[in-house]
This record gives sequence, C-alpha cells and structure tokens, in this order.
Amino acid sequence: MGKDLDKKAPSQDGSEAEYYSSDSDSDLESGHNARRKSTYHFQRSNAPSAYSSSSRETSGSHQHLLHTSPNKRKPSFYAYKIPQKVTKYCCWALLSTLIIFILCLIRASYTSTRQVEMGTVEKSPPKPPPWESFPFLKRYHGGIRTLGPKNANIPEYPRDDLEAYNTTISNTTITHVEKKPLPKSIPFDPYPDPGEDYPEKQECFLDTAGSVRIPKVHYFSGVTKGFPDAVMGSYQVLGLHNDICFDRFGRLGPYGYGYSVKRGGTGAGLHGDREGADDVWRESDDATEVDYRNVKWAKVQAACAMRNAGRFPPIGESLAGDLFLDSHTDHEQALPEGKIKEEQTAIEDESRIGKRDDGEASAAPTTANTTTAESEQTMEHDSLLPRTAILIRTWWDYQYRTEDILYLRSLITELSLLSGGEFTVHFLIHVRDDNAPIWADKKIYNRILENALPAEFRGMGTLWSERQMGLIYGGIQESFFRDLPVHGVYRSTFMPVQYFSHQHPEYDFVWNWEMDVRYTGHWYHFFDRIRQWTKAQPRKGLWERNSRFYIPSVHGSWEDFKQMVRVQTEMGTDSPNNIWSGLKPPAGSDSRKIPGAPASQPKSDKPVWGPEPPPDVLTNQDDPLPPTTHDKDRYEWGVGEEADLISFNPLFDPDGTTWFFTEDITGYNTTSSLPPRRAAITTTSRLSKRLLTLMHRETVLKRHTMFSEMWPASVSLHHGLKAVYAPHPMYIDRLWPPTYLASVMNAGRNGASGGARTSVYGGREHNFKGTT
Repeated sequence: MGKDLDKKAPSQDGSEAEYYSSDSDSDLESGHNARRKSTYHFQRSNAPSAYSSSSRETSGSHQHLLHTSPNKRKPSFYAYKIPQKVTKYCCWALLSTLIIFILCLIRASYTSTRQVEMGTVEKSPPKPPPWESFPFLKRYHGGIRTLGPKNANIPEYPRDDLEAYNTTISNTTITHVEKKPLPKSIPFDPYPDPGEDYPEKQECFLDTAGSVRIPKVHYFSGVTKGFPDAVMGSYQVLGLHNDICFDRFGRLGPYGYGYSVKRGGTGAGLHGDREGADDVWRESDDATEVDYRNVKWAKVQAACAMRNAGRFPPIGESLAGDLFLDSHTDHEQALPEGKIKEEQTAIEDESRIGKRDDGEASAAPTTANTTTAESEQTMEHDSLLPRTAILIRTWWDYQYRTEDILYLRSLITELSLLSGGEFTVHFLIHVRDDNAPIWADKKIYNRILENALPAEFRGMGTLWSERQMGLIYGGIQESFFRDLPVHGVYRSTFMPVQYFSHQHPEYDFVWNWEMDVRYTGHWYHFFDRIRQWTKAQPRKGLWERNSRFYIPSVHGSWEDFKQMVRVQTEMGTDSPNNIWSGLKPPAGSDSRKIPGAPASQPKSDKPVWGPEPPPDVLTNQDDPLPPTTHDKDRYEWGVGEEADLISFNPLFDPDGTTWFFTEDITGYNTTSSLPPRRAAITTTSRLSKRLLTLMHRETVLKRHTMFSEMWPASVSLHHGLKAVYAPHPMYIDRLWPPTYLASVMNAGRNGASGGARTSVYGGREHNFKGTT
C-alpha cells in the first residue's frame, strides 16, 4: 500500500467505476461525505408525495450516488442583505441624534427658566409706521400778538410737497415779535335773532332770583400768523367761524378761570402771563366776577326752562317708574322727602320776584304774566323748537378736576341758559357696583346720587347699573364677546340712553356726550350749525358720503366731493380690493358675504336707497320709504328733514375690515349671512326719539343688539332713517402729504373708509394718532 493502486468497483447500475488513489485520500473522502449529505437533503425535500395522482412522479432511487449538479435553490425574497457595518453606523447616528435632541430640550428649559427669573427680554421694536417720519408742524402756537386777517394768512399746512412746506415755514417763521398792546376782545353772541322760526327767548340768570347775569365769552378777530388749516372736514361747509380766535381768559374766564377760590373762581390761571385776564369783566359797569360757590345749576336750569316754556311743545306725562327713578327735573333726590315740596315752592317764589344787589325789586315776570307770554308766543309761532337733552356720561366715583368743572359750566351756560332752554344738560351716572339695589330703594338711590356729583351739579343726575339693564332688557342671549357681558357699558352703551328716552318722551333729540370731549369754540355755535347743516342734507348718496373722510385739499369743494362719491359708487375703482370683482358668485349664494368667506362682489356698489332690513328685523314700524326711484330723485328727498343720527366720524361698513367688533351681533339670525350694518368710532352722537324708540323696541321685542359703536347706525340703516356724518374740522400735528393722507383714511372699498381689509379701522387705527 505504499504506492498507487488501480481498482475497479461495480457501480450501482452494473457499470464499473474507476477509483484513483492519491496522497490526499482524506480530502476526497470528506468531499464525498459532503455530497452525500447534500443529496440526502435534496431527496428529502423533493420526495414524491404518497398521495400524488401523477404517474410522472418516481422515486428518487434513479439518482446517481454521486450527483454533481443538483437543482438550484429558489431565490430569497430579500435579494440584498445590508452589510453589518452600515447597520452599525446607522444605529450610532440615531443614538447621537436622540442625545443631541435631549440636550437641546434641557438647554431650552434652562434658558426659559432664566428669562422668567430675569424678566421678559425686550425684542427688537417693529418698524415704525411711515407717519412717524413726517416732521411736526410748528405754527399752532403763534400767540395772539401775531393775529392777522384770515384772508391774508398763509397757512403752514396743508402742503403737498416738502419744498413748498419749507417755503411756507420761511414765510411764517417769526424771528422777532414787536411789543405791542393786545388787541381788544369782543363778546361772542352766536344766538339767532327772534324771527318766524325762532321764538323770542326770555333772559336767564345764574340764580333763581334773576340778579346774577351771565358773563359772555370773548374772542379776537383774525388768526395767528401761519396757523394751519384743518386737514379733514371744513369750517366753510358747516358754516362755522374760522376767522376768529379764543384765548384762555376770554374762553374760560366767565366760568371761574383766572380768579381765586375765595372770590368764587377755580384758582386756576393765577400765575404766569395774565395780560388781558380782566378784559372779560369790563364789558359793562355791573359785570363782576361770578361767585360760583353759590350757583345751583339744577335750580337755575329748571327756572330758565320755566321762563321759556312757551317756546316748546307742552310736556306730556313722564313714564318714569320704579326701575329707573325719575330725577330729571332735579335736585330732589339729594333732599329728604319732607323738603321736596318746600324746595319746589321756593323755586316758584324766587322766580316771581327777584332782588338786585342794590336792593331794588326787579321786574321779573310773575307766573301769570309768564303764562300769558307763553300763550302769545305759542299763537304767534306755528313751529315750536324741539327739546333736546344732553346726557353727559360719567360714573359714580369719577374724580372731577378743575378743567372738568370749567367744561361743564360752559356746557350748561351756553347750551341751556343762554339759549333760553333749548337744551337740557343731564348726567347719566354709571353705578359700577351691581350689588347696589338702586332700582329698589330710594334711600340708597339718593345717597349714591348725592355723592356722585359735585355739590353745584347735584340734582341733575340719573343713576343706572349693568344689572339694572339686565332686568329691563332681559332675555338677551349672553355671548361674552371678548369676555365682556352683553349688558355691560362697553358693549351696550346705549341701553340706558334708550330707556331714558322711553321715560322722557318730551325730548325730541338726545345727545350722548362723553366726558372727554372738548371744543375750543362756542358750544351753541357748534351745535346749532351742525343741526342746520345735517337738516339740509339730501338723502341721495348720503350713506355713501357718510362713509368717507372729506379732505378739502384733495377733494376740492363739497359739490366736487359729492360727484366724486357718486362716480366711485356707480363705476367702482381700480383698487386692489376689486381684484376678484370679475368673478361671478356661485348660483344661489347670498350677495352679502360672511367675514372670512371667499365671496365675490361686483366692482360697483349698490347705493343705499330706503330701508335695508335683515330678514328678522322688527317690522310694521312705519319706516320712511323713498317717494321715487334713486335715478329720478334730484337730491330732494331728505332736504329739510331732521337727522335721526348725527355722528362726528364716518359711518363705515365693518364687513370685511379688521375692526375688532365687526361680529359682535346678538339676537340676529346669522346662519346664512350677517345683517347689513354700519359703525362709527366713538359713541358721541345725537339720536332722535324715533331712532331711540326703534332701538328700544328691537332690544325688548326681538332681543336684538350690537356693539355700542355699531348699534345706532345699523338700526338707522335697517329702518331707513336719516343718518349723517358731520365733517367737522380736524387738525393733525405732522406734515402728512394730503394725497397720502387721503389714501390712508379712505383706503377701504371703492374709496370709502370701510368695507375692506385695507380699511383704516382695525389694525391701522394708529394712523389717527396726532389728530384732533
């Protein structure tokens, strides 16, 4: 066996097979063993089934013992196996990402905690609005020594370009003021002369005895050099004087400014330059400084109304009841019940006979003479004057300053006493404590009322509270819009005004007057010219004009402005707000869109002509209807008609704007669309008895109401009442280019101030800063 041997062995099929020996017998033998195992496993996996019905299947005995080419295995479902190295790297990357994320969270938590401990970190301020880059005007304070005729004045503003502005500044800058005496002041008397439409009035005094005459306001003729013109609104359009000037002593001196408290004044204006302070008291020989410590305005106003009762329609029975105590005549709430009749008798006795300071009896008319004069006046004048109440909105713990006292004295004197009782000034006082039952106990009512007003104004107030309004106007759906109650003073300012008018139907008109409103001119002149101008306005195009600011330097005359508004309404404008105006609305859709819904509108606007009621408005209210069509009217309907609503700001359409309270609507059906509505910023306005009655009935019967600044204008729109925006003069403190100012203020739909997201109302109200 040390050498190779050739042997033959019989094969399985009878043939002979040769074996070749070599030195590596062990390798060959191991290979044979491996092939046997492979063949065995292959035969096991491919053995024919014992239950097979095929005759083609045979046993595996025909296979060679040494099968060198077995069948290939079926390919695996996963054709590619990810290398282990790649899997390892992916796991490490995922783990690293998780660790970094956890570290970032820990750092953010630490940073937030430090910010809370150190306080809020100031962020970089936002970019300032463009108007902050405009220079300030400089000629508002020129001094009365620079007075000159109005027609010779070169106003500092408005100017279109900076070059013209610089030229104006050089022409109006005062380098040296020559020392010269002050010009002579003149008493201001804006009251009409007696005539067919203005019954003669009886003189009123600052006491019921008729001994203390009322001092008059004084003014200077002309304007200071370079004084700017009003940029919005117009003196000429309303008929106001723009060629006169008031100083502090001439305007406020008759009401206690400029002399000490010991002499009956306020003690203000005693220091500094006092030249001309005494001129107001040199009007006549018997004019002396008034001691306002002895003036009781409730008695004085009642006595004046009694003297001039024949100029007005007779007063019917008051509807005041227990829920809203009647206090309108009066000072009787502050008095014990036993003294009420004594005080009323004293007023009547004092009004019959008055005594002068020299001790002589005055010739004041007796009650009989007054009655005779009243009947004569009623017979002579067919048209009597309407009664108007001015409700000053205040609250029970308001701290009255010296300036407030002067302001209130001027209101009562100029509007009530000097006018012969055309206006009645009254305080509507908000009791902020809802737990005070002012509607249930007269003693509590009188005690709160006595402490709510300064002593000289006691007897002129009426209390109200939010809980009281909830009792009167019950059943209104509570939505807590912006977390405010629906009966609250902020959302429902006019609820107490509505009920006051309901209790006092003798007032044809009511002014809702805020405590912070000021006017540098004469109150009666302003109110009378506003009334006369709004009465003369035609209804055609009125709502469209109401929605725009009037800027004379851009719009031209009032007639030009009217025609411009007509064209913008009928033709539309090419503003970005009309970019989707060419799209047709879906079939069956409502033309009034819901805010935020992508509804299309035509380019032009449909003019308001008559009532524009929502589906669920209060019906059968004798709403005024147009006598003819809009096209046939020649600006005649509405001329000579008293305005039901007078506003000092444009009546804009809040639909589509960013104004915060556009959806503060309560009680209306808003499933398909919001009702048509209008709004005016600030609630200072005049409302007619007809409008207040409709507002009252809508709230009581239909449970309807809206946000305070939207409610009167929307009711006027729904019922076809006459609402007018009075374009009173407004000044601005910076050099706004007038064309840019017009584009900002009237940036709404088709040149209006509202109706689009670009409106100045809402997020762009900062543009009003610096305006009067």
